[in-house]
Amino acid sequence: MSSVLSGTKIAVLGGDERELILISELVKMGATVVVAGFPKAKVAHGAFAVSSAEEACKEAEVLILPLPGTSQEGIIRAVYTEEEIRLSEKAITSLAPNAVVIIGSARQYLKDWAQKYAFELLEIVEMDEIAILNSIPTAEGAIQIAMEETAITIHGSKSCVIGFGRVAVTLARLLKAMGSDVTVVARNQGQLARAHEMGCKKADFPELLEIIKHNNIVFNTVPSMVLGRNILRYANPDTLIIDLATQPGGTDFEAANEFGLKAILAPGLPGKVAPVYAGRILADVIPRLIINEMTRMKKNILFA
Repeated sequence: MSSVLSGTKIAVLGGDERELILISELVKMGATVVVAGFPKAKVAHGAFAVSSAEEACKEAEVLILPLPGTSQEGIIRAVYTEEEIRLSEKAITSLAPNAVVIIGSARQYLKDWAQKYAFELLEIVEMDEIAILNSIPTAEGAIQIAMEETAITIHGSKSCVIGFGRVAVTLARLLKAMGSDVTVVARNQGQLARAHEMGCKKADFPELLEIIKHNNIVFNTVPSMVLGRNILRYANPDTLIIDLATQPGGTDFEAANEFGLKAILAPGLPGKVAPVYAGRILADVIPRLIINEMTRMKKNILFA
């Protein structure tokens, strides 16, 4: 297993503790790993630290970007450096032919480049083997925020979970186990049936206006505006809102502030509350993705 990626050049741009764990695993598997966005002292022995995305990407067969992705301008989140790491078109064009680019969620410009320069773009944030496991530290982190930001216990609280995807299911289950009176708000009737089976109350979105009047904590997981001004004006003044959706979230934070509500945007919790656990997920999943993609490409070349 230690040499399974031998001879494969992999560029890793930016990230946090999670990527450091991934880098170490890739080195163990024999890959030539070049990183940008980390000081040399931080990266695993055997990896090469460079100063720019262009230098890291040169002739790389695989490019790995952080799960949060990039800004619209291509800025890559890199917590261990104050220098700006930017994914440029020049960096992309320096990749090896038929390269594989792995990212959590890609902006449209990166999807356009994938078409233009014929590289394989893999968006992994919604993969079950990542999303379901990451829902555990996300749920725990969200509840940690709730415990720190309220003067009540979770036990006996009235909580609302908006949306019922992977994160919301784990969160609702944990809240219920801790003794909270949980209401799940979703559109999908199958999801609401599952919420009922778990012992939660169920509601559709038109009922949200009434629900927010009586809940202590509201957790949103829907990445579109669901907690707008027309809903927030009726909220219990003591309600805490924790928005777990990807930025900019699904809450009108300006309106929440205007109405005196405490609303917190809290994306990316796995990397903040449990970076080692989250890093091990990446170290398990991403090398397998790389091996599968390279095997597939070799088969395609052989058949061609």
